[in-house]
Amino acid sequence: MNKEIRQLEPKAVWNKFADLNAVPRPSKKEERVIQFMLNYGTSLKLETFKDIVGNVIIRKPATKGLETKKMITLQSHLDMVHQKNADTNFDFDTKGIQMWIDGDWVKANGTTLGADNGMGVAAIMALLESTTIPHPALEALFTIDEETGMTGAMGLQAGVLKGEILLNLDTEEDDELDIGCAGGIDVTATGEYKEETVSENAIGYKITVKGLSGGHSGIEIHKGLGNANKIMNRLLYNGTEQYAIEIAEINGGSLRNAIPRESFSKIVVDKLKVASFESDFKEWSSVLKNELSVLEPNLSIKLKLVDVPEKTMEFNVQEKMIKAIYGAHNGVYTMSASIKDLVETSNNVARVEVGNGKIHIGCLTRSSVDSAKWDLANALKSTFELGGCNVSFGGDYPGWNPNPDSDILKVLAAQYKLLFNEKPKIAACHAGLECGILGQNYPDMDMISFGPTIEGAHSPDERVSISSVQKFWKFLLEILQNSPDS
Repeated sequence: MNKEIRQLEPKAVWNKFADLNAVPRPSKKEERVIQFMLNYGTSLKLETFKDIVGNVIIRKPATKGLETKKMITLQSHLDMVHQKNADTNFDFDTKGIQMWIDGDWVKANGTTLGADNGMGVAAIMALLESTTIPHPALEALFTIDEETGMTGAMGLQAGVLKGEILLNLDTEEDDELDIGCAGGIDVTATGEYKEETVSENAIGYKITVKGLSGGHSGIEIHKGLGNANKIMNRLLYNGTEQYAIEIAEINGGSLRNAIPRESFSKIVVDKLKVASFESDFKEWSSVLKNELSVLEPNLSIKLKLVDVPEKTMEFNVQEKMIKAIYGAHNGVYTMSASIKDLVETSNNVARVEVGNGKIHIGCLTRSSVDSAKWDLANALKSTFELGGCNVSFGGDYPGWNPNPDSDILKVLAAQYKLLFNEKPKIAACHAGLECGILGQNYPDMDMISFGPTIEGAHSPDERVSISSVQKFWKFLLEILQNSPDS
């Protein structure tokens, strides 16, 4: 099906996207895609180099007649979120993404697609390669590790970039111009426990929670989608409170910026309580499915007999941990008072891993207000510490303060109206864009973010609209020709 992708219009963009998706590019393992991009720039005989952290910069002179316009920095990130369905056999470290066409959408086979932010990268590559598209002087900035800490943007030093305008191509609604975004911080709770020998009267079970939508923990957090870690915790809480179940292991969620779709646990139950436990578990499952029936119609909760585990958690530690996870806020915390319909602060309980005497709970807290971000992070810290865990903060990155008087915003808004006969949505988003970080070392650079429509980012349901890519490409070309003069 990748051959069919290459026939889509605009072919220049889709062919570069197919080339990019043939290169494994997980966050923090970008060596191959960095070299791929260095080779690409060199093959075009353009100024190409890598900075001290691995970001790739490629520069292209202006076409004839546009030499007096301000240099534009086009920016997208090279890495992609790696998520797959539990029943999908796929090695992200060695295989390229397998794509297919479904009506107006391009999707992947049981994995994330990499349209976030691969479509932006592909568009920039197409511009660098073109010999016919009019444009001012261009500077392509391909950052690394955006999805797991934005360390590429954080490591970009002052003085490297020459552009006066930055176009970030990482927004996921084609009628939206983003002029602000949320900052974020990782909240990680860890702990240890003594493993206890399982009683001879125990019966072993595996609990499976799956079939949830998942998605981007910033862009889609307002939808109220099911979080597999919180669902699993409710089941374990009920079992602990009513039947004194013992937990052997938990494995829920994966990436900090993805709403957890699946969770698995192994428990033991006293054999004298099995009948009533199974009956109540069925009722608990029914209640949860009913609560989420509209938003998560494919939620699956299963209880299966398995071999009895050899070891389980120390029970008093288990109780505290379960209560701490129950008390940890998940989802929207506050809405913005200054921007209509914008989520201000949120948290994603992204990862719960328990086994072999160790506890690991990972959250990503986001906010467009730095003090509010720390307020929620400290609330989570307090909750987990009361549950007996040690808590650390990491990956702190700033938000991007909106500038409604931006010169480049005026250009984009006017061109959008001329091209599509309607006004664009001018907004801030609850995702973490790199503009806020880049602005720290480049405070005078005028920045804006836009892109094609992408749905289900950070999940195996990720898809990009074909017609939207055409719209995005048309818009981008007009912006380059009508950008401000120096």
